[in-house]
Amino acid sequence: MAADALSIIPGAVLRNLADKLYEKRKNAALEIEGIVKQLSTAGEHDKIAAVIGLLTNDFTYSPQANHRKQGGLIGLAAVTVGLTSEAAQHLELIVPPVLNSFLDQDSRVRYYACEALYNIAKVVRGDFIIYFNKIFDALCKLSADSDANVQSAAHLLDRLVKDIVTESDQFSIEEFIPLLRERMNVLNPYVRQFLVGWITVLDSVPDIDMLGFLPDFLDGLFNMLSDSSHEIRQQADAALSEFLQEIKNSPNVDYGRMAEILVRRAGSPDEFTRLTSITWINEFVKLGGEQLVPYYADILGAILPCISDEEEKIRVVARETNEELRAIKADQAEGFDIGAILVIAKRELNSEHEATRIEALHWFSTLLVRGRAEFSAYLDGIFEPLLNALSDPSDAVVLLVLEVHARIAEEYHHFQHLMSYLIHTFHNNHVLLEKRGALIVRRLCVLLGAEKVYREFSTILQTEGDLDFASTMVQALNLILLTSTELAELRSLLKKSLVDTCGKDLFLSLYASWCHSPMATISLCLLAQVAYNHASSVIQSLGEEDINVKFLVQLDKLIRLLETPVFAYLRLQLLEPGKHTWLLKTLYGLLMLLPQQSAAFKILRTRLKTVPFSENLKRTSSANPYSQILQVTEDGNRNQDAPNYSAIDFSSRLQQFGSMQQQHRNHLKNQLQSRKSASAAVLSQEIQRYEESQSSSTPEISRPPSRAPKAIS
Repeated sequence: MAADALSIIPGAVLRNLADKLYEKRKNAALEIEGIVKQLSTAGEHDKIAAVIGLLTNDFTYSPQANHRKQGGLIGLAAVTVGLTSEAAQHLELIVPPVLNSFLDQDSRVRYYACEALYNIAKVVRGDFIIYFNKIFDALCKLSADSDANVQSAAHLLDRLVKDIVTESDQFSIEEFIPLLRERMNVLNPYVRQFLVGWITVLDSVPDIDMLGFLPDFLDGLFNMLSDSSHEIRQQADAALSEFLQEIKNSPNVDYGRMAEILVRRAGSPDEFTRLTSITWINEFVKLGGEQLVPYYADILGAILPCISDEEEKIRVVARETNEELRAIKADQAEGFDIGAILVIAKRELNSEHEATRIEALHWFSTLLVRGRAEFSAYLDGIFEPLLNALSDPSDAVVLLVLEVHARIAEEYHHFQHLMSYLIHTFHNNHVLLEKRGALIVRRLCVLLGAEKVYREFSTILQTEGDLDFASTMVQALNLILLTSTELAELRSLLKKSLVDTCGKDLFLSLYASWCHSPMATISLCLLAQVAYNHASSVIQSLGEEDINVKFLVQLDKLIRLLETPVFAYLRLQLLEPGKHTWLLKTLYGLLMLLPQQSAAFKILRTRLKTVPFSENLKRTSSANPYSQILQVTEDGNRNQDAPNYSAIDFSSRLQQFGSMQQQHRNHLKNQLQSRKSASAAVLSQEIQRYEESQSSSTPEISRPPSRAPKAIS
């Protein structure tokens, strides 16, 4: 074969083909072109193949750089030009050695390979589409070549190839996409520009459906949005914007596969990538319809964190998307997975951002309203996290948690669980009770009903083993009862305790646990309006142990509350001292318990001084109002605060109160005894250590051996 070629091409031509001088190489190429043209006209294609083989083996694959870069490549281009329209049948011999030269270590060989393939492509045009993937792969590598001249030559070749592809009807997008997908994760900026350029060009060809294959390279485009090069980011963004517009106008789009990509990219550390992905998700939620139902949980998982993004634009789009998603009415038959949604919402309850936690709670409410039966099936897995959320540092979050719990607590066993958990939480977290207790209790009273909430609290506290906590909790509930506007109706009901069955039942229900605190018990009696006789009896029953600092602090609070609008009715009753003598006796009893120098003593004494005692009241020589009251109460029927006082068995209640207070006294004694025992044990251990240290540090005194006494003669 080589011998045939040598007989066809003169030796001088072959020598000139590898000459250093450009003119000699050019003339040699022209002579080869003419020879091949004659052979083609004569139909001697075997000889043409021999010429191609000679140029390939002796020049293109030669170890000598001049032969490779000059002789072989320029010769193969000349052969193609000489063949013109018949070049297609020899391309399988011409193109491979040229493509192989793209990998040559010599940059000049790579440069001439670009030049040769450019000339070959101009001749054969669409006929070399069958080699497109190999040519594309070669150009992809050359776009990042270390030599600027090679890059420039590759760009020229690239433009020509793009022109050929756009006008060809033989290009196979199906065969090309795997190659494109493989290259999309390359980080080199030159390669990225090359890839975006091809994506844009192919998308502009009407007969090529790039949108249908968008899921295959969408992730790569999003990856380019965070490139350090501003130009690459712009190109990728422009391509994505064009595809998004096509999606809006296309009836057939594979939303599912792309949604998975967008969800991942929504968590990107790059701000621009997050904004673009959340914008796409927003459009997908509007356009996707039933296709996106199985992906709602994943989409929600991407949206909720973005609601708290540092960038305002991202927050705005995320909130809008979240509202759109929540408004869609999908059911399980369409693939709507309420369990997966709840998993996401539960996860975001632990978000460090308040806004995200709030939106997660809104989802709990939405799903609960939309399908209580379906929601209840997953309640075991989310009830505890929802309860834990009551300790959230944000008041807004706590209020929303309570709303969710209120909806769940429509079933009584969940209501009991909630109340028990709250008591348990307050027991373990006194700071929460102090700072957030009033907010939680008041809101629950609004959502679930004050009477229901207070009855349940009272029932639980009756059997509370920690008596100190029980007293503290009752005092807190009592203060809320006396001060909160949300509990006005409950206070009104208690005022009817002696004349209304519901009021009586409520009074008795609360009394059972209010006994943990003497002051709470007295407050409850004052609130019941006409149970003043019993209040006075409670005060008289107090022992020396009961009047401690905590008691006086609570008493001080009560005296100040007596001056508030809540107890306006009580102060007005003082206008009729003859009718409400037990109220006066109760107030004087409280006055006697207060230290005279305290502010509360002065407040109450000032109030009592304003009581208008009438002439009908018998005065003693001392002119002491309290002695007058005592005398009036001894007169018989006038000491009754109400005609229906017997509606409640107050003697039994007094025994109940006394029994509970005795438990507290015993508990206090046990505590003191335990402290004394602990202190004694510690002191004993210290003494023992001291004695041991002394014995180990003091040397033993030697004594002479004992001798038997001598006998006295």
